[in-house]
Amino acid sequence: MPAIPAASVANLRDLGGLPLGGGRSVRAGLVLRSAQLDRLDPAEAPVAGLGLRTVVDLRTAAERADRPDRLPVGARLLVADVLADHLAASGLPPAARLKTLLGDPALAEEHLGGGRVVEAMRGTYRAFVTSDSARASYRSLLVELGTPGGGPLLFHCTAGKDRTGWAATVVLALLGADEGTVREEYLSVNPAVRQAFAPMIEGFIAQGGDPDLVLAMVGVLPEYLDAGLEEVAKRYGSVERYVRDGLGVPDEVTALLRERLTVHAA
Repeated sequence: MPAIPAASVANLRDLGGLPLGGGRSVRAGLVLRSAQLDRLDPAEAPVAGLGLRTVVDLRTAAERADRPDRLPVGARLLVADVLADHLAASGLPPAARLKTLLGDPALAEEHLGGGRVVEAMRGTYRAFVTSDSARASYRSLLVELGTPGGGPLLFHCTAGKDRTGWAATVVLALLGADEGTVREEYLSVNPAVRQAFAPMIEGFIAQGGDPDLVLAMVGVLPEYLDAGLEEVAKRYGSVERYVRDGLGVPDEVTALLRERLTVHAA
């Protein structure tokens, strides 16, 4: 799933074209994902051609204040703070925490070394399923996608990998994508994310930091996605029941979402 080559926004991708089985695929141009939009140039050709009408910002209040979105003319912003509950105790947004740890390998090792980074991220993905703020946020996204006549929608967080990755996973699974497609799409962001963080990664390693630790911090691993999917299976048994019972999305909205976002081969 190659990124759309836009210079002003990182990790920009269209879910369109991904296979759903039975000769179906995701309809192109209606649901997109990316990293933050603080440098977005609405006049840049790849961006202007998207015709975005709705942007769903999955970031925290602190992240939004630090780097506000720049929106295309006529686009509507919907705020859906996934991590409001999960991060309430720390008071530190994920982007700021990551930047601090990437600048200090000793601190990163102290807090996240010895496999603790994987467990921390797995806990975050479980919170995507269980926390009130996450459930409300992903519900808002799915309801927007199921709104009749809605135009192209883009959802994003900071790096476009975790909160955004879980959103893409839920959308694809709900549309009927198989596990292989879901996982391939989820992991496809790693090259773009590592490129975006390249100077920090290189600086971290140059200061003696563990390369495996830094890549686990800035990228996504199968174990992260597994944690979210395992939590869904444990609590709800299926993604469809998670969407209906956990997120509170009515079946008629899910049916409209599937109708809007699915295309059948000719």
